[in-house]
Amino acid sequence: MENEKFSLPNYNIPEDLETIVAITTLDRLYNWGRRSSVWPLMFGLACCAIEMIAAQASRYDMSRFGMEVMRPTPRQADMMLVSGTVTKKMLPAIIRLYNQMPEPKYVVAMGACASSGGPFKEGYNVVAGIDKFLPVDVYIPGCPPTPQALIAGLIKLQEKIDRQSIKKVRWYDRKKEDANYVPMPILGPDLIDVRRNAEIKQAAAAKESAS
Repeated sequence: MENEKFSLPNYNIPEDLETIVAITTLDRLYNWGRRSSVWPLMFGLACCAIEMIAAQASRYDMSRFGMEVMRPTPRQADMMLVSGTVTKKMLPAIIRLYNQMPEPKYVVAMGACASSGGPFKEGYNVVAGIDKFLPVDVYIPGCPPTPQALIAGLIKLQEKIDRQSIKKVRWYDRKKEDANYVPMPILGPDLIDVRRNAEIKQAAAAKESAS
């Protein structure tokens, strides 16, 4: 793969110096180091997690892409792989884990349930896609996706990392507040997204005035 090399493709380096000299940019060097050392957070939600485990085993061997180090703590992970059905009861725990992950961090929605709710989309206890609450970087279709599809999706994530620039990424904007922080939803009779409080109050006031 072209991005496995430090040197930019438009610079011709003599063969006898290729292992000694590299001409590149800071962005390319920075992204090269991150793309091949993504540490997924180790948790699974439903049947998609079985395919995720299979992709980590010897037959598919995700360690070829530097993604085999699955961390049991969000403090050491930089990629959340949402593999399975996201229920309203589980969502607050997922968001808590996401907020505890350090930047840069990425979210991959694996399977139909994580992407849109899947066959349980109309269920009273299921969130219709993790993207309702978290910023998803890559969607992997399937029910469940095969290990090959998961690996293809993670390669797409690597390609996205390759295109990023230190000048534009959100984790170097020097702002004190975390622009990517997600407020904890409130689980009561139903799941309440606190970011929609104004909308909820407006709808409640309109209903009260109508009655």
